[in-house]
Amino acid sequence: MAYFSDLVRGYQRFRTENWARERARWADLRKSQAPRVMVIACSDSRVDPTMVFDASPGEMFVVRNVANLVPPFETDGSRHGVSAALEFAVTQLKVAEVVVMGHGACGGVKAALTQGFEGKAPGEGGFVHHWIDVLNSARERVIEQHGTGDDAVRALELEGIRTSIANLRTFPFVAAAEAAGELTIHGAYFAIADGVLHVMSDDGSFAPAPTAPATAGN
Repeated sequence: MAYFSDLVRGYQRFRTENWARERARWADLRKSQAPRVMVIACSDSRVDPTMVFDASPGEMFVVRNVANLVPPFETDGSRHGVSAALEFAVTQLKVAEVVVMGHGACGGVKAALTQGFEGKAPGEGGFVHHWIDVLNSARERVIEQHGTGDDAVRALELEGIRTSIANLRTFPFVAAAEAAGELTIHGAYFAIADGVLHVMSDDGSFAPAPTAPATAGN
């Protein structure tokens, strides 16, 4: 597992390899960015959207948090990191697409299901518990249908994506951009166990994405 000293050595490789190879791209990005896609993903160390989507610098505007959640639109005076990133991406960068990407074996989702941090103070899990209560309604539906086993964890991981997408649409500037045809919202789920990306359809179901480009005639 990497320590900071390993990260510094990684930076050294980046400078001698990637930086040199992508020098023209970095020069273009020096003064501004113009990503077309925003990705809302989990902070989980195993799920790097840049790696999953094989993206280059400047192609994605990414925000990551516990359980890849989007809270509903609120104006309560608190600090809202996800809301600020979303506002910047949609109103300033004018991204054309927003992707909510969940994943398998999500610790935040499992904590939401089991309520493992309930009653804990900040510093002991209290912050996590308050954050993942975004999933409380989804949790009740999942338990009613699937119980509390492994199937329920997977079901809540998927339901969490749907919940975040529903919450996205409570933001007036998101709803306006989508209604105007300027913004498209997607759901995706990365299964760590087999490396398969599942994409959400309009009806809320998930199916594996193609692993190779379609060929002519297919």
